[in-house]
Amino acid sequence: MTRSTEGSSPRATASSATAFVGIAFAFVVAMMGTTMPTPLYALYEVEFHFSVFVVTLVFAAYAAGVIGALLAFGRWSDSMGRRPMLLAAIAFAMVSAVVFVSAGSLTALLIGRVLSGISAGIFVGTATVTLIELVPEQWRDRASAIATAANIGGLGLGPLVAGVLVEYLPQPLRLTFFVDMVLLVVAAIAVFLAPETVRVQSGARPHLQRLSVPPNVRGNFVRASIGGFAGFAVLGLFTAVSPGFVGGVLGIGNHAVTGIVVFAVFAASATAQISLRAADPASAQRWGCAILLLGLMLLAGSLLLTSLAVLVAAALVCGVGQGVTFSNGMAAIGAELPPHRRAEVTSTFFVVLYIALSLPVIGAGAVATAWGLVAAGVVFAAVTAVLAAVAFVLLTIDVRNSRATAS
Repeated sequence: MTRSTEGSSPRATASSATAFVGIAFAFVVAMMGTTMPTPLYALYEVEFHFSVFVVTLVFAAYAAGVIGALLAFGRWSDSMGRRPMLLAAIAFAMVSAVVFVSAGSLTALLIGRVLSGISAGIFVGTATVTLIELVPEQWRDRASAIATAANIGGLGLGPLVAGVLVEYLPQPLRLTFFVDMVLLVVAAIAVFLAPETVRVQSGARPHLQRLSVPPNVRGNFVRASIGGFAGFAVLGLFTAVSPGFVGGVLGIGNHAVTGIVVFAVFAASATAQISLRAADPASAQRWGCAILLLGLMLLAGSLLLTSLAVLVAAALVCGVGQGVTFSNGMAAIGAELPPHRRAEVTSTFFVVLYIALSLPVIGAGAVATAWGLVAAGVVFAAVTAVLAAVAFVLLTIDVRNSRATAS
């Protein structure tokens, strides 16, 4: 496989800048669709008589789809081309939306979320690489930041847009996904018109993504994984359980408010990742864990005080902590890797993070069923805070050791 340029592609029908913007738009739309169901979870609980625990299982199905796609399709775009894989991801997202529109059972919701996860698992890696390959020269130093904004920004916009649609327009369980379908059609057109950035060699075949961590990066990997696990667990909680917190604990029935709370955590994460991308990775991770600890204390306080203002503050602070910890953890791992090992190690890291996105939330759902949402939130915050504290201690030791070695 070799990279091609716009001029060598027979389908290069758009300028570099237009193609770049089109792929970025498609990235936003694809990620939006994965979080659009968030404000609807409370409605599904009523419609299908679900418990909070079942809602967390539906959410976890998404993470399972992402992990499966990372392992099965993580490197297919190298063999099959970027555009075919992006179009396949959009097709999975479209089928997921159709399933949600016609969903009449728990099984349908689980299938819809798995399909959505597969779409996200394909799109995240492929779209990020495509943006870097398509970026015009004048935007080259901002390519990674734009990819981050498209990814995390799309995840945040999903609940915000869906919350407004659900609250103020009719057919709440269907309209959201009809809007998603329309946006996906536009995204598919943008991807189709963009030039292919790789030329596939004859006989090239896709293969499964291998997971491994070389010995020289295992220390950084463990430290980054513990902090990243805590941060992604918090993202999972806000995405899956915040509708129950807002409605059941705070007594606020406005679904747009749920969308705002979830948007706040993702917006803060994206802002932190972009703003602090030049920071020292080890030190930034450490302070990211400290910020995450503060956010978790605010989260527990918001539930005990039943305060929306404190919950929004917790979302913003947790988002900053998660964004700093995640992005700098990736940077710390990648800095010591040769190019030919980056794909497998990055995939391994994301598998850890998406396990964090689902399993702790399932535990919180089980606790909520037995003891109530407030107790579940407080227990979750305490356990996650312990993980963040462990990561902070390990990172502090590493920073001190590095300084001692340098002196």
